Amino acid sequence: MPHLIVYASESDLTGHERELIAALTDAVVAVYGEWARDIAVVQLIGLPDGRWGIGGKPVENPAPRVTFGIKEAAFSRPDAEDIVARLTAGVTDALVTVLGERVRSGAAVELVGVPAGRSSVGGKVDTT
Repeated sequence: MPHLIVYASESDLTGHERELIAALTDAVVAVYGEWARDIAVVQLIGLPDGRWGIGGKPVENPAPRVTFGIKEAAFSRPDAEDIVARLTAGVTDALVTVLGERVRSGAAVELVGVPAGRSSVGGKVDTT
């Protein structure tokens, strides 16, 4: 299942939660298809001001970071390069649509492949 964890400043997220969850889910659906809507998981993690640092110093208004967990097999598909490009562009565009253009240049999207047999739902190992 596509699983997105968004790390952003609390002030950016406040009041935008529903819109951001919907936009990120739509970005996943645009690549995978409508079947993915019901299984896409989005978690928003808000960090208070002063708790995000770059270069050893706290940063004001950091751009969001997204960890996007997907099946490792997606990276072995013949269209993997296209999938990666579309997912990262779609997620970035969703962030920009909700949070504003200022986040585009620093928005980071990390696709993390989960090997078959290394995740579970409801206590059952997913071997696909």
